Amino acid sequence: MGYLLVLVVGVAAGMLSGVIGTGSSMMLMPVLVMLFGPQHAVPIMAIAAVMGNLGKVLAWWREIDWRACGAYCVTAMPGAALGVHTLLALPPHLVDVALGLFFVAMIPTRCWLARRDRRVSLWQLSLIGAVVGFLTGIVVSTGPITVPVFMSYGLVKGAFLATEAAGSLAVYATKIAVFHQAGALPLDIVAKGLITGSALMAGSFAARSIVVRMSPQTFRHVVDALMLSSGLSLLWAAGR
Repeated sequence: MGYLLVLVVGVAAGMLSGVIGTGSSMMLMPVLVMLFGPQHAVPIMAIAAVMGNLGKVLAWWREIDWRACGAYCVTAMPGAALGVHTLLALPPHLVDVALGLFFVAMIPTRCWLARRDRRVSLWQLSLIGAVVGFLTGIVVSTGPITVPVFMSYGLVKGAFLATEAAGSLAVYATKIAVFHQAGALPLDIVAKGLITGSALMAGSFAARSIVVRMSPQTFRHVVDALMLSSGLSLLWAAGR
């Protein structure tokens, strides 16, 4: 029954992530922690994230912006490796507050950039990649951060989903490699990650037909709603 729950929630999480680019870890992590414990949930989710992002890459392969992906990955991958090896010095609730405020603030910021037709350049994308990669090495997911970053570069719908997924795929692969080097990936963890990831991949492919029918404006509104809910939930958790 536990694995069935993972598969059901995994497909739903894959569809959510396949539509808006992120959100799978927010749905899956509580289930993984409940079933396997917090120490095992993180590497399991890392493996699943690789497969989920691979599903989005395969679904939107032709729309990947390889220049943006390369500019992001060149700093994000070493940043992720450093993040895995780094102990989080700040209290968790302060990190929740900072990320929560960031998510909420990015909604008017993205709208302001869109009105002024100002976009993130390749070198700015590379600078942001170093920070996001480092944070991804420490926490489970930084998807709500990469969403506004890649959209501010000017990507929407399939191009956004594919490029963000390709960048995240490289970062999570780096994270898994460091986990493996540290001896934190026994075979049972790998097996659970593959099971969870297969559900995410299925959901990613199922979401493609939904995204195709969405207008760019509707897509942006859906992403803004996710960032608002993510930010408010983090602020609520920090205030508890």
